[in-house]
Amino acid sequence: MRLNRRQFFRAASGALAFASLPHVLKRAGLAAEEPIRVGNILDKTGILNIYSLKQIQAGAMAVDEINAAGGLLGRPVELSFYDSQSDGQFNSQYATEALVKDKVQVIHGGITSSSREVMRPIVNRFKGLLFYNSLYEGGVCDRRHVSTGMVPAQQLEPLFEYVVKELGGKRGYILAADYNYGHITSKWMQKFIRDNGGEDLAVEFFPLDVTNFQPAISRIQAAKPDVVFSALVGGAHIAFYRQFEASIGKAKMMLASGAYGVGLEHTQLSPEEGNDIIIATSFVDDLPTPEAADFVKRFHAYTGDTGYVGEYGEYGERGITIWAEAVRQAGDASPDAVIEALSRGKVSVAGAGGQYTVDGQTNHTTMDIHIVRGNMKRRFDVIRSFKQRPPLDTQLVCDLHANPDDKTQYEVDI
Repeated sequence: MRLNRRQFFRAASGALAFASLPHVLKRAGLAAEEPIRVGNILDKTGILNIYSLKQIQAGAMAVDEINAAGGLLGRPVELSFYDSQSDGQFNSQYATEALVKDKVQVIHGGITSSSREVMRPIVNRFKGLLFYNSLYEGGVCDRRHVSTGMVPAQQLEPLFEYVVKELGGKRGYILAADYNYGHITSKWMQKFIRDNGGEDLAVEFFPLDVTNFQPAISRIQAAKPDVVFSALVGGAHIAFYRQFEASIGKAKMMLASGAYGVGLEHTQLSPEEGNDIIIATSFVDDLPTPEAADFVKRFHAYTGDTGYVGEYGEYGERGITIWAEAVRQAGDASPDAVIEALSRGKVSVAGAGGQYTVDGQTNHTTMDIHIVRGNMKRRFDVIRSFKQRPPLDTQLVCDLHANPDDKTQYEVDI
């Protein structure tokens, strides 16, 4: 179902109403101008909506803040929302509708890698632009695709170096979601274990609807790894963390993840279940910076929701603000003009998690990365931060300057 921004927030419990928006536009002198149309395709409903709900809100907040400050290029930004319902068929339908019928200049959307790969050919067919605001397995080389989230060289490489080398997690057991994110990410996990002198004992894949992990836990107990690495995804897979603590426990075996926390899993688990899980992230509410505190404060004031925001919430603002800066630099909101501006490698914004700079060679984003550990307050303690890590894995295989027509997703070879 397609909703405009105001209809979505009237339908969403606890969200801020937008009755004052026309006055904001009139006061800013924008109401009579042709709007710059933005499509937002995310899962308001469906089994993966734990990743989308706050991202949707933060994206709308960013758009309204842009309009309140005078819009872009003297024009208002008009945001239309499409509920993809955790179903790739809707990603396909709404990507087409947004580009062909609604004439959006950019789509911000997709949670899973599979949803992204459904939309990417459509965006190319209609010469659009897709901002994919999500961590993923890396390797997409496509000038009409912009990644604002973490890739393995940014996130998993420092995480594995810390866990394997510093904490002694030499023997690792990998659990991953059974789709392209999990399959490719698990290969990166195997690579980084081996690169740090460790051993990957086993890799297991689980469909997104699986909730019973006891057979896998029995196999883990028999293998006796030092650490379990999780690339599990979605609401159903939260059950693993509960069952792991009830049967093995982190006091006996380390647990680290590349995906835990981004769906606010830590707010749904008990303090004991979430305590001591180690992750690497580009944003948590607990970052001790004024920028992080300001983002959380603005989000709470805007939505009326005073709960934990998290990385995927912050991605909503991140994607919009990076795109908006590219529009300003281009002096034009059309996809090709924005793509050209991005290719120069000068699009950079100061965000809640630090500086975000789009690498013109790959359309991926350089960012700060933080290793954090869950605590008994259902929050995270920041252990270590790494400034301005580039998307090195994708840089090694993708050069959009030399090959602007490349549309390949490259995979790690182990």
